[in-house]
Amino acid sequence: MVNYSNIFVNKGLSYTTYRDLINTLLAEGKLTGGESTEDMLHYTKMNVQRMQRVDKTVQLTKEIVTAISNLSGRYKLLVISEGWCGDAAQIVPVFHRIESLYPDKFELRMVLRDENLPLIDAHLTNGGRAIPVLLILDEQGELVSKWGPRPALLQGLLASWRAESSDMAVVSEKLHYWYAKDKTLTTQSELTAVISSLI
Repeated sequence: MVNYSNIFVNKGLSYTTYRDLINTLLAEGKLTGGESTEDMLHYTKMNVQRMQRVDKTVQLTKEIVTAISNLSGRYKLLVISEGWCGDAAQIVPVFHRIESLYPDKFELRMVLRDENLPLIDAHLTNGGRAIPVLLILDEQGELVSKWGPRPALLQGLLASWRAESSDMAVVSEKLHYWYAKDKTLTTQSELTAVISSLI
């Protein structure tokens, strides 16, 4: 049985601490989790730039703002992530924007996947440890909803791109082009439905 509240309180990192950790490790030629290969370090550097861009540009939609405004309770957002994950770089800043604009409704904490394997193993996607995973906890620390690791539409596209090509660089380019074009709108649309279900 996963003790979500304990993980949130004792292992959770604020978004700023998470970002600082990624930057500190990168400066030392290291990553969060996994082996520090040249490819993985390159992905992480790119992800830092992606997070910076999304942090600067993300605007919450009218629909998600309405859903948040209708919430009566306060919720904890526990996010399983890693600095090298391309999807996380495109999505996690949206969670941060939600928390920063609505601190009376949400508190965000990040945990690293590879340091919390029992947690991610309780939330596999098609048998894999795909991230990011958003776990929404109520005020008592009980799990009430989850989302991730990416929008359902993109999940389907990704499966078809992987069927077309085994070259991960090609797949990654398509993935990030989709995110850049979408401007977080599909992610926010799905999060709106999740938040609305909490009411």
